[in-house]
Amino acid sequence: MQNYEKLLESGMKKISKSDSGERFDVPKARVMISGSRTIFSNFYEIADALRRNPQHLLKYLLKELATSVDMREKQVIFIGNFPQNLVDKKIEQYVKAYVTCPECGKPDTKLVKEDRNYFIICEACGARQVVAKV
Repeated sequence: MQNYEKLLESGMKKISKSDSGERFDVPKARVMISGSRTIFSNFYEIADALRRNPQHLLKYLLKELATSVDMREKQVIFIGNFPQNLVDKKIEQYVKAYVTCPECGKPDTKLVKEDRNYFIICEACGARQVVAKV
């Protein structure tokens, strides 16, 4: 029994602890307005951090910003002027609707398409819920 307690204590020391209680930080959008276009340089980094298909996130942003896009290499270029705080706000709305679990609030989810519906499935609590189409 003593050996188990030593192993448990050793394991608990190795687990990273966060004082803020937040372990999920969405990177802020890096946008630059150039004429009548907005260059979103870290779009793919954000999609990767959210563990979501970039096309799904892009479709959501295009709908919410009511714009079109010009794709170039690792950049997404929106037609129109969109300040960083607006893009960040839309990404936060996406996270709330398509990333965080509606039951437990954790970001450990995956988005699965079955037939015509998208489901958010929580890997932490096992909840499964239909989400709105983009």
